[in-house]
Amino acid sequence: MNHPPAASGGAHGYDDDDYSATELASHWFERPDPQAVPDRVEGDVLRFGPGVTAFVRQHGGGTTATAVWHGTLAGQQAAAPPPRGRRRGLRRYALAALVLALVLGFFAWQRFGPRMAVRDVAVTAPQEGPGCDGTADVVGVVRTDGRPGTLSYRWVRSDGTRSGVLRREVARGQRETRLRLLWTFRGRGEYRADAELRLISPSRHTGTTSFLYRCP
Repeated sequence: MNHPPAASGGAHGYDDDDYSATELASHWFERPDPQAVPDRVEGDVLRFGPGVTAFVRQHGGGTTATAVWHGTLAGQQAAAPPPRGRRRGLRRYALAALVLALVLGFFAWQRFGPRMAVRDVAVTAPQEGPGCDGTADVVGVVRTDGRPGTLSYRWVRSDGTRSGVLRREVARGQRETRLRLLWTFRGRGEYRADAELRLISPSRHTGTTSFLYRCP
């Protein structure tokens, strides 16, 4: 049987006739370090790597490796607290957020808080009534509790006519609102007139008055 020629050492720097490919491989591959210890311990799984191996070799043991990984080894520096300037900034932001929340809450209370309450309704007219072809000035006075809101109302007259639904805005702090009805008469005769103010919202109230129209 013919054997392949032995590898020549000239090209590789080896002159030993007994040098073989197997021996060449042993020079190129580094055997694992028998002293290697895991640099991380995760449950029952041990992981090897370059992270803290040198430090562990100096201080020994797998327990030290676990301490290094979890950050509990004596001498390790604890996490530094946030800088003082940053803490001040956080406090300023917290104070600003609190003030904003209070302001928004106040406006929400004004907008969606308790509704305006009506205390009473009174209606008046001149007792002597208007003259011939005159106009009676009927005044309704609505007293409220000072909260803002909207009054919805209508006038009803004894001649069978009534107004549509009318509205009047009431400002904050305004406790008295005057509503007017101008009723004009034409011709001769005598007529007992009744005027009624019907408040629809925020609550239902009525007020009435009477006067005499006389034109001889």
